[in-house]
Amino acid sequence: MSCPICSNDTSPAYRPFCSRRCADIDLAKWMNGSYAVPSRDPEDIEAAIDATEAALNAPAKPH
Repeated sequence: MSCPICSNDTSPAYRPFCSRRCADIDLAKWMNGSYAVPSRDPEDIEAAIDATEAALNAPAKPH
């Protein structure tokens, strides 16, 4: 089995990854929204639309 991040051989300690680094990269992708599990639930779709509209209509944060 190869690591889904870098394609090196996996390590039993970090399976399915080869190292802690690749495991952390994968976790970061989940946390920042790069990965997502699609949903066809109408309530999820409405909630996503509402959240997007709220974010677009929110006042800009000062830097």
